[in-house]
Amino acid sequence: MTSIDKDLRQLPGEDPFVVAKGGFYRRWLSMIADLDELTSIVASLEATTEDKWVPVWRAAGRRHEEAGDALTAAGDHQAARSAYLQAKTYYAIGRFPGEITAVKAAISADCARAYRKACAHLDPPMEVIDITCEGKSFRAHFRAPRTDTPVPAVLVMCGSDVFKEDRGWAADRALEAGLASLVMDAPGTGENPFPWEPESVKAWIAAIDALAARREVDAARIGAYGISRGGYSVMQLAGTVPERLKAVVAIAGHPFGYRMSDAELDEFIAARNRRAAFRFGAPDGPPSFPDWSAEKEQEIFDGWSLTALGLEERIDMPVLMINGSRDHLAPIGNIYRMLESGPVGTRCAKVYQGSGHCAFDHHDEWAPASFAWLADRLA
Repeated sequence: MTSIDKDLRQLPGEDPFVVAKGGFYRRWLSMIADLDELTSIVASLEATTEDKWVPVWRAAGRRHEEAGDALTAAGDHQAARSAYLQAKTYYAIGRFPGEITAVKAAISADCARAYRKACAHLDPPMEVIDITCEGKSFRAHFRAPRTDTPVPAVLVMCGSDVFKEDRGWAADRALEAGLASLVMDAPGTGENPFPWEPESVKAWIAAIDALAARREVDAARIGAYGISRGGYSVMQLAGTVPERLKAVVAIAGHPFGYRMSDAELDEFIAARNRRAAFRFGAPDGPPSFPDWSAEKEQEIFDGWSLTALGLEERIDMPVLMINGSRDHLAPIGNIYRMLESGPVGTRCAKVYQGSGHCAFDHHDEWAPASFAWLADRLA
């Protein structure tokens, strides 16, 4: 992990030709060891369609993966892990926004391979486990402290375009806090075969069951941790099975139940449509993101919001919410809405003034602090 360069300008948005705090590369900035290398690669980009995009990021990933192979052969496993994690991150950028074509699936496999190499010598080890739910199986990554006494655990819930391989840092933070962890892909992404729909909360519930069944885990002390779309998912899960979770951390998330003003809605729609202008699949393929409208946003609210699903008041465990005030994908009003509901004293929040989606430029502060908070609530 690296601290984000304080000289980077704050520019929330989705422009992949700009490296900025809150911008497109916010998802990976804290995982990049050399920001000069990243900016150099971005400067070389000609287009975002996979024919121009994937080869650039694959070449960057391969350089680091080959360096990791050489370091492994020399017996320097710590340096090799760093190199493999850089390879994984560049492959992950090439995969964005997901396995939408065969080319994207291929570089996604590169990403998974590099990550497995990075984890080969971890102590305690990472275990790949298969979880079954209604006849379907999905893979997740489990780690636990070395102890003879069952410990609290956290389910780490990924978002729409960042898969479990990019959330390994969360398992590291959980271990530092004395927690076991299970990191899994969101429905509709990575190795999770369930579609992205409200009913797929059952996949998250199956993951809790898997955690609770582990001998290393105290089944009575399980929490959940979600980022971006995962920040929504953790709240949906908490409202669906409040008896199963003792504490939750939601980094961003939308829609909780907040209704935007007309001005907010106009800017929200404009931001979504600016994102939709970039195509990351085949040159002649469909748009990577749908056009947005007030009608589309209302449809999402009616089908997904915690209010519409009747979950808002069922969230009765301690909740920590974190975001930037200038989030263009998960309006900050979602946090304020949740602070206005629920049992007194159970909900708290940290809002970073001026930061964008998930306040990733403050990751070095909120990441350890949020896991320490979670460990305290699960103690």
